[in-house]
Amino acid sequence: MNDSKTSTSTLQNIFRILLGFSLLMAGAGHLTWARTEFLAQVPPWVPMDPDLVVVLSGIVELILGAALVVLGRYRVPVGWVTAAFFVAIFPGNISQYVNQMDGFGLDTDQARFIRLFFQPVLVAWALWSTGAWQAWYRSWKEKRSAAA
Repeated sequence: MNDSKTSTSTLQNIFRILLGFSLLMAGAGHLTWARTEFLAQVPPWVPMDPDLVVVLSGIVELILGAALVVLGRYRVPVGWVTAAFFVAIFPGNISQYVNQMDGFGLDTDQARFIRLFFQPVLVAWALWSTGAWQAWYRSWKEKRSAAA
């Protein structure tokens, strides 16, 4: 599935690739040097081994990061999936705040609380940089015009 009707600007493409490399780094961190830090974000109610959750989410981040960088033709669906991933992992950030779990230098309630506001930014970044919002809006306008 691609969306050849939706073009993205050079700035959007730069930010899409930057987000992709950021996810590649985070995914690599999940599997190596930052594995313990990521354990702080696994909610205690998740019915899986926390280390397995960190590994699996790291693999997903590697896949999404690579897709954002190399699958420009499929950027719109990749944008939606990436945004959905950021929404899906948000409970981990909430859990880190509620359970006062230190990780990544977030060692105060204030720092953990402020971190919560960055997740919507990541969702918006994924949707904007891939043209997913633009594609959705164009589709919505076309459907609205057809119905009129």
